[in-house]
Amino acid sequence: MMSTAISRHQIQSRDLPGVPIAEMPRSASVKQPVTVARALNLKKSYGNVVALENLNLDIHAGELLALLGPNGAGKTTLVRMLLGVARPDSGSVSVFGVDPYQGQVQDRLGAMLQVGRVPETLKVREHIDLFSSYYPNPLPLQETFEIAGLTEIKDRPYGELSGGQKQRVLFGIAICGNPDLLFLDEPTVGLDVEARRLMWSQIRSLIARGKTVLLTTHYLNEADALADRILVLNQGAIIAEGTPAEIKARAIGKQIRCTSRLTLDEVRQIQGVLSVKADRNAFELQVNAAEPVVRELLQRDSWLADLEVTNAGLEEAFLALTKNHNAESKEN
Repeated sequence: MMSTAISRHQIQSRDLPGVPIAEMPRSASVKQPVTVARALNLKKSYGNVVALENLNLDIHAGELLALLGPNGAGKTTLVRMLLGVARPDSGSVSVFGVDPYQGQVQDRLGAMLQVGRVPETLKVREHIDLFSSYYPNPLPLQETFEIAGLTEIKDRPYGELSGGQKQRVLFGIAICGNPDLLFLDEPTVGLDVEARRLMWSQIRSLIARGKTVLLTTHYLNEADALADRILVLNQGAIIAEGTPAEIKARAIGKQIRCTSRLTLDEVRQIQGVLSVKADRNAFELQVNAAEPVVRELLQRDSWLADLEVTNAGLEEAFLALTKNHNAESKEN
């Protein structure tokens, strides 16, 4: 159900909907991003719950697009529609120019979903061999083992693996068919820091091969490290789009971290503090301007220590965007 590996140029030249190759401008594959998947005016509800509302989305060839959003934002519903396993109430979805629900593009897709389950008794290599057989031109088994970090556990039954090892097997199943478009839904859940960084490296290698990846994650540093472009989804609508730097620029102000003898309420009452939370023995403050707040902290607490001032990051931008959108929704 997955196809042979193709170069980014080949993807671009063959997948412009309705444009014969001979008629394409010579510069089209260089200057204009090529859309490999598109959602137009998607609407989907489950009873009275609106999952998606007039959603529009383009996924470009060769990019890693990170989809961020709180639980219930509509991420899983969108992925299911792009995979062709669910249909919208209205609107349209196309993947490589066709409706994925018709099943004509499944051999070019790979997916690692949170709900993925495989038989516990089969060995790792048996799983990869089985799923590879579903596709016309899969990766060589050994190459899949190496990319997914499965070489040392390939002869072990799936049911005897740790949670992190099982995640790697599901990743191997997703890539074994050599997909052009890969869906990764929370791929590093349950992995330790070292294993997570290793998977990041593996995902980057797929992008370097010209693959396209749609990543959903709750680890914002993961999206920051990997994404070419980020979409923030909330209440079924896209509320922000841009590069990680552009999204982070939406976060106003600075972040101050320090240890102090002041109480949480005393810190919260300092003029210029937008929000504050306790993190173990330290406080984390969000402020518009750092200098006056730092001076006030030092004046009130001569024991102030471990002071750090940084620009607000992706997490702060994400929280600000969703908070503002929720507030606007209540007003309307």
